[in-house]
Amino acid sequence: MPTHPDLTTDSHPRGAPGATVPAQGDDVEPTFETLQHQVALFARRAEQTRLGGVGQARNSMDRAAYLLLNRLDQEGPTGVKALAAGMGIDSSTVTRQVAPLVDAGLVSRTSHPEDGRAVVLELSARGATRLAQVRASRRALMALLTDGWSDAERETFCDLLTRFNEALSDLHAPLGHS
Repeated sequence: MPTHPDLTTDSHPRGAPGATVPAQGDDVEPTFETLQHQVALFARRAEQTRLGGVGQARNSMDRAAYLLLNRLDQEGPTGVKALAAGMGIDSSTVTRQVAPLVDAGLVSRTSHPEDGRAVVLELSARGATRLAQVRASRRALMALLTDGWSDAERETFCDLLTRFNEALSDLHAPLGHS
Protein backbone atom coordinates (compact mmCIF):
# COMPACT_ATOMS: atom_id res chain seq x y z
CA MET A 1 0.00 0.00 0.00
CA PRO A 2 1.46 3.40 -0.89
CA THR A 3 2.28 5.60 2.04
CA HIS A 4 2.16 9.33 2.35
CA PRO A 5 4.56 11.35 4.53
CA ASP A 6 1.61 12.73 6.52
CA LEU A 7 0.30 9.25 7.29
CA THR A 8 1.46 6.77 9.85
CA THR A 9 0.92 3.04 9.70
CA ASP A 10 -1.31 1.80 12.48
CA SER A 11 -3.31 -1.34 12.98
CA HIS A 12 -6.81 -1.56 11.57
CA PRO A 13 -9.53 -1.33 14.25
CA ARG A 14 -10.25 -5.02 13.65
CA GLY A 15 -6.55 -5.83 13.87
CA ALA A 16 -5.68 -5.98 10.17
CA PRO A 17 -2.15 -4.63 9.79
CA GLY A 18 -1.20 -2.02 7.23
CA ALA A 19 -4.09 0.41 7.56
CA THR A 20 -2.94 4.01 7.43
CA VAL A 21 -4.25 6.78 9.61
CA PRO A 22 -3.40 10.48 9.48
CA ALA A 23 -0.55 11.48 11.75
CA GLN A 24 -1.45 13.61 14.74
CA GLY A 25 -0.27 17.19 14.92
CA ASP A 26 -0.17 20.24 12.75
CA ASP A 27 0.84 18.38 9.59
CA VAL A 28 -2.46 16.52 9.14
CA GLU A 29 -3.24 16.13 5.45
CA PRO A 30 -5.76 18.89 4.56
CA THR A 31 -7.58 16.52 2.22
CA PHE A 32 -8.28 14.06 5.04
CA GLU A 33 -9.46 16.92 7.24
CA THR A 34 -11.84 18.11 4.52
CA LEU A 35 -12.97 14.55 3.76
CA GLN A 36 -13.80 13.67 7.36
CA HIS A 37 -15.70 16.94 7.77
CA GLN A 38 -17.66 16.52 4.53
CA VAL A 39 -18.56 12.92 5.40
CA ALA A 40 -19.80 14.08 8.81
CA LEU A 41 -21.91 16.80 7.16
CA PHE A 42 -23.26 14.32 4.62
CA ALA A 43 -24.23 11.87 7.37
CA ARG A 44 -26.06 14.58 9.31
CA ARG A 45 -27.84 15.96 6.24
CA ALA A 46 -28.72 12.50 5.02
CA GLU A 47 -30.33 11.74 8.37
CA GLN A 48 -32.12 15.10 8.43
CA THR A 49 -33.64 14.59 5.01
CA ARG A 50 -33.38 10.79 5.08
CA LEU A 51 -32.58 11.38 1.39
CA GLY A 52 -36.13 10.21 0.94
CA GLY A 53 -36.75 11.75 -2.42
CA VAL A 54 -39.09 14.32 -3.82
CA GLY A 55 -42.81 14.43 -4.39
CA GLN A 56 -45.41 12.33 -2.64
CA ALA A 57 -43.01 9.52 -1.69
CA ARG A 58 -40.59 11.92 0.05
CA ASN A 59 -39.44 10.61 3.44
CA SER A 60 -42.00 7.85 3.29
CA MET A 61 -39.68 4.91 3.88
CA ASP A 62 -36.89 4.65 6.40
CA ARG A 63 -33.42 3.49 5.43
CA ALA A 64 -33.72 0.03 7.01
CA ALA A 65 -36.99 -0.70 5.22
CA TYR A 66 -35.63 0.56 1.90
CA LEU A 67 -32.48 -1.55 2.15
CA LEU A 68 -34.42 -4.68 3.14
CA LEU A 69 -37.00 -4.29 0.37
CA ASN A 70 -34.29 -3.52 -2.16
CA ARG A 71 -32.33 -6.62 -1.15
CA LEU A 72 -35.41 -8.84 -1.39
CA ASP A 73 -36.18 -7.37 -4.79
CA GLN A 74 -32.67 -8.14 -6.02
CA GLU A 75 -32.33 -11.61 -4.49
CA GLY A 76 -35.87 -12.93 -4.46
CA PRO A 77 -37.25 -15.02 -1.60
CA THR A 78 -34.56 -15.24 1.06
CA GLY A 79 -34.13 -16.79 4.47
CA VAL A 80 -33.61 -14.52 7.45
CA LYS A 81 -30.06 -15.78 8.08
CA ALA A 82 -29.01 -15.34 4.44
CA LEU A 83 -30.58 -11.88 4.30
CA ALA A 84 -28.82 -10.86 7.50
CA ALA A 85 -25.47 -12.18 6.27
CA GLY A 86 -25.85 -10.42 2.93
CA MET A 87 -26.64 -7.14 4.64
CA GLY A 88 -23.92 -7.45 7.28
CA ILE A 89 -26.35 -7.39 10.22
CA ASP A 90 -27.54 -10.06 12.63
CA SER A 91 -30.67 -12.17 12.25
CA SER A 92 -32.42 -10.60 15.23
CA THR A 93 -32.03 -7.17 13.62
CA VAL A 94 -33.54 -8.43 10.35
CA THR A 95 -36.41 -10.05 12.25
CA ARG A 96 -37.08 -6.82 14.17
CA GLN A 97 -36.82 -4.61 11.05
CA VAL A 98 -38.95 -6.85 8.83
CA ALA A 99 -41.86 -7.19 11.31
CA PRO A 100 -43.44 -3.80 10.43
CA LEU A 101 -42.91 -4.55 6.72
CA VAL A 102 -44.86 -7.79 7.12
CA ASP A 103 -47.57 -5.93 9.09
CA ALA A 104 -47.80 -3.32 6.31
CA GLY A 105 -48.12 -6.04 3.66
CA LEU A 106 -44.84 -5.11 1.96
CA VAL A 107 -43.14 -8.42 2.74
CA SER A 108 -44.61 -11.89 3.04
CA ARG A 109 -43.23 -14.41 5.50
CA THR A 110 -43.55 -18.13 4.82
CA SER A 111 -42.02 -21.33 6.11
CA HIS A 112 -39.04 -22.72 4.26
CA PRO A 113 -40.23 -25.59 2.03
CA GLU A 114 -37.47 -27.95 3.24
CA ASP A 115 -37.24 -26.81 6.86
CA GLY A 116 -40.53 -25.68 8.33
CA ARG A 117 -38.73 -24.05 11.26
CA ALA A 118 -36.92 -21.59 8.98
CA VAL A 119 -38.59 -18.44 7.65
CA VAL A 120 -38.44 -17.23 4.06
CA LEU A 121 -39.06 -13.55 3.32
CA GLU A 122 -40.38 -12.35 -0.02
CA LEU A 123 -41.24 -8.96 -1.43
CA SER A 124 -45.01 -8.80 -1.90
CA ALA A 125 -46.70 -7.19 -4.91
CA ARG A 126 -47.59 -4.26 -2.67
CA GLY A 127 -43.97 -4.07 -1.51
CA ALA A 128 -42.71 -4.08 -5.11
CA THR A 129 -45.07 -1.24 -6.01
CA ARG A 130 -44.07 0.78 -2.96
CA LEU A 131 -40.37 0.16 -3.62
CA ALA A 132 -40.77 1.32 -7.22
CA GLN A 133 -42.42 4.55 -6.00
CA VAL A 134 -39.66 5.23 -3.49
CA ARG A 135 -36.93 4.46 -6.03
CA ALA A 136 -38.49 6.86 -8.53
CA SER A 137 -38.68 9.55 -5.84
CA ARG A 138 -35.07 9.00 -4.84
CA ARG A 139 -33.90 9.06 -8.47
CA ALA A 140 -35.71 12.39 -8.87
CA LEU A 141 -33.91 13.70 -5.79
CA MET A 142 -30.53 12.55 -7.14
CA ALA A 143 -31.30 14.28 -10.45
CA LEU A 144 -32.20 17.47 -8.57
CA LEU A 145 -29.08 17.36 -6.37
CA THR A 146 -26.77 16.77 -9.34
CA ASP A 147 -28.48 19.19 -11.70
CA GLY A 148 -25.72 20.89 -13.64
CA TRP A 149 -23.31 17.98 -13.25
CA SER A 150 -22.09 16.28 -16.41
CA ASP A 151 -22.80 12.60 -16.99
CA ALA A 152 -19.09 11.95 -16.45
CA GLU A 153 -19.19 13.75 -13.07
CA ARG A 154 -22.21 11.70 -11.97
CA GLU A 155 -20.48 8.47 -13.03
CA THR A 156 -17.25 9.45 -11.27
CA PHE A 157 -19.17 10.32 -8.10
CA CYS A 158 -21.01 6.97 -8.25
CA ASP A 159 -17.74 5.09 -8.75
CA LEU A 160 -16.01 6.87 -5.88
CA LEU A 161 -18.99 6.61 -3.53
CA THR A 162 -19.25 2.89 -4.31
CA ARG A 163 -15.55 2.45 -3.53
CA PHE A 164 -15.95 4.43 -0.31
CA ASN A 165 -18.96 2.33 0.78
CA GLU A 166 -17.12 -0.90 -0.06
CA ALA A 167 -14.15 0.26 2.03
CA LEU A 168 -16.51 1.00 4.94
CA SER A 169 -18.09 -2.42 4.53
CA ASP A 170 -14.70 -4.12 4.45
CA LEU A 171 -13.60 -2.20 7.56
CA HIS A 172 -16.57 -3.53 9.51
CA ALA A 173 -16.60 -7.06 8.07
CA PRO A 174 -15.54 -9.82 10.41
CA LEU A 175 -11.92 -10.81 9.88
CA GLY A 176 -11.61 -13.09 6.88
CA HIS A 177 -15.18 -12.42 5.67
CA SER A 178 -15.04 -9.32 3.46
